Amino acid sequence: MPANAGRWEQKMERYTQFLLRHKKLIIGVFVLGALLCAVLSGLVGVNYDFADYLPDKSASTRALEVMEDEYSQSVPNMRVLVYDVTIPQALAVKAQIAAVDGVEEINWLDDAADIYEPLETVEQKITDDWYKDGNALFSVTVDEAKGESVIPAVRQIIGGENCMEGSAVTSVLAPVNTSREVQQIMLLAVPIIFVILILTTDSWFEPVLFMITIGVAILLNRGTNLMFGTISFVTNAAGSVLQLAVSMDYSIFLLHRFAENRSSGLPVEKAMTEAVQQSVGSILSSGLTTVTGFLALVLMRFKIGPDMGWVMSKAIGFSLLSVLCFLPALAIATYRLIDRTQHRSFVPKFDKFAAVVMKIRFPVLALIVLLLPASFLGQQNNDFFYGGSEVYSTEATQMGRDMQAINSMYGPSNPVVLMVPKGDMEKEISMNEELKKLDYVTSVVSYVNSVGNTIPDSFLPTETVSKLYSAHYSRFIITLEAAEKDADWYEKINDIRNIGEKYYGDKIQYAGNLVSTEDLKTTITQDNARVNFLAIAFVFLILLVNFKSLTLPVILTLVIESSIWINLGIPYFQGQTLFYIGYLIISTVQLGATIDYAILFSDRYMEFRRVMPGKEAARETLRVCTVSILTSAAVLTLAGVILGKVSTNGVLSQLGILIGRGAALSFVLVIFVLPTLLLLFDGVIRKTTLHCRFYRAEPEKKD
Repeated sequence: MPANAGRWEQKMERYTQFLLRHKKLIIGVFVLGALLCAVLSGLVGVNYDFADYLPDKSASTRALEVMEDEYSQSVPNMRVLVYDVTIPQALAVKAQIAAVDGVEEINWLDDAADIYEPLETVEQKITDDWYKDGNALFSVTVDEAKGESVIPAVRQIIGGENCMEGSAVTSVLAPVNTSREVQQIMLLAVPIIFVILILTTDSWFEPVLFMITIGVAILLNRGTNLMFGTISFVTNAAGSVLQLAVSMDYSIFLLHRFAENRSSGLPVEKAMTEAVQQSVGSILSSGLTTVTGFLALVLMRFKIGPDMGWVMSKAIGFSLLSVLCFLPALAIATYRLIDRTQHRSFVPKFDKFAAVVMKIRFPVLALIVLLLPASFLGQQNNDFFYGGSEVYSTEATQMGRDMQAINSMYGPSNPVVLMVPKGDMEKEISMNEELKKLDYVTSVVSYVNSVGNTIPDSFLPTETVSKLYSAHYSRFIITLEAAEKDADWYEKINDIRNIGEKYYGDKIQYAGNLVSTEDLKTTITQDNARVNFLAIAFVFLILLVNFKSLTLPVILTLVIESSIWINLGIPYFQGQTLFYIGYLIISTVQLGATIDYAILFSDRYMEFRRVMPGKEAARETLRVCTVSILTSAAVLTLAGVILGKVSTNGVLSQLGILIGRGAALSFVLVIFVLPTLLLLFDGVIRKTTLHCRFYRAEPEKKD
């Protein structure tokens, strides 16, 4: 045994003995910390606005800053549809909504035409934009600082049978829906995970230890998120579920080793000391690979990446701390309960399963090799939503139903603000006319369009002028009949920008949901290659240090990357449009979370390979490790599926399905493909691994 290995074992033994001597103190510190953090977690803010996470130097971010400095009023951010009303009734509804504190402006047909003349005399296109088949559509500008009082007030005015949609509605209702869904997800996930743990352990109490350990880690993480002040809705909603599912296997690895040592006759404290020594390498390697997967997100320019990266890296840190400090102390303090609650194993022995896997290993490998090229190409050619416009479009909520009802009757509507240097009236008139000629532009609100070019602004009310003219800019509010789900939305936004640049060059500022989406597309597609490369590089380096091998990191990373390609290739063949942020996150999350399975399997294989031939070592590893890997994969799969099925937030729902399916695919490839690769490259592994002492049968002696 190398001297360094001996010193490491001595340090781990002293560390474990310290934990066991002071177990009551350690348990008390963790429990008090968890209770304090449970209180602090309620003070953490949650942000639901994608645009807030754009890089500071993006065009739309700069434009929003300019608009906030130059104008006191924002752009229309809500549409309200009221069914079956006459014109007088619609005017009465408009007056009621206008009177709500926080409603800055409301526009309807009477602002675009003379409604006191017969409607037949009004241009049909103008009428259809505001009043169609007796249904009135209002455009409302809401002060988002007062949104929480405005949205319920407007709902009370129009009733539940009518509709409202827009960013003002989303910013108020999304937190309520998501908070409720997170509670539902945890209420469903915890009992199901508990059942899985009961089925895969030999004690009724062991699952309680698992859940307490990870529960404490989750509370510590949520409370310490207060250091960030505010976190994104993606991180807030998915964080706890991900932490529960991703780090559960650390506890499983440790307690399974503890149980094995006790069954071999070791005393309790010695069994735990040995268990920590035996599993700490796998646990730390697994934890570090998961942490580096999340840390790769920190390098994204789209700030939801760093937001999730820091929070989830911290989460895994707390999980490792809980498993390696809190769990050993808790397990020793309660081992009598573990003994008293023993039950027969509900999981069958995996001897026959291991034999079957070994028999079919080559056909399975051939099948995967055939699938990979198509999967790799498919995942590179997916269709994406880049912004937040389709996140809440599901019919499962009133918010989604309202959005679909308004869009189906009046079409999508997206305001774009174009700000140009003021002072050249001829340019403003020419640009205004060119914008109005675009087929998909339903309205242009500007100084020249609203009051004409013959009335000096000094003769107009200050309130009217301030909406369109500032100290330095003239503001054009252009409403587009366009949505991100339209194939040509990107071209429409570019047309608006090109017209502005035609007259004013690079002096224009333009903003809006689709403009932010354009910036998102540019930003996060550039992030993708860099983040994936760094995640793979970080994981590779950790595996290199852990195994001291040049070959094993390549094999393990390739296995998990293959499962990622298959996972992300499936939506392409299903014709499904993905939210790019989910696509980007899953690439690093699945790598970091499920590489643990490959690490555990390879660790045990190398251990067995020292004392037996390759095929026997692979078969024995399958027999011993399958239950641990299956438990971990089942937890992550079910947690992901529950998140996917319960959440009405499109990003979270897709992320959940991708995580669940990814965990299942990683399990399949680790169990059915990794053993074959380890055997195929057995000789190469032996030559490229430091201190590799593989078993070799002694040649028979000749008489």
